[in-house]
Amino acid sequence: MKHSGQHTKQHGFTLIEIMVVVVILGILAALVAPNILSRPDQAKVTVARSDIEAIAQALELYRLDNGHYPSTDQGLEALVKKPTLSPIPQRWNPEGYLKKKPMDPWGNPYLYLYPGNRGTYDLYSLAADTREGGEGIHTDIGNWGAES
Repeated sequence: MKHSGQHTKQHGFTLIEIMVVVVILGILAALVAPNILSRPDQAKVTVARSDIEAIAQALELYRLDNGHYPSTDQGLEALVKKPTLSPIPQRWNPEGYLKKKPMDPWGNPYLYLYPGNRGTYDLYSLAADTREGGEGIHTDIGNWGAES
């Protein structure tokens, strides 16, 4: 029989347990950080590829809503605010398709052509060297599947 004044034991982490977890996280960060930090260019290429996939999805939603992709003149800005250049989209999503005009990891806008030279549309970054072509980390990254 429990007395009304009896306290139940509360369970929680002790200071020692928390310190052990912090030390383990510190060790993991010390092991992983050099691998990530020593390869920033490869990380940027990965980010650019992910961005291009996300922008491509936004372009598909735009096409599904409006029956066509934005023109080259409208550009990727058409995913952020309703275009005023022809062809004016009739069912443009009032919330937009992206929150802001996308920039590549090197601080440059992604490039967009419709119709594209390599397919339906070309969506790409000129990568680290900001020039067409290139090799390694300077290879253009686009929706056509360029590998570095």
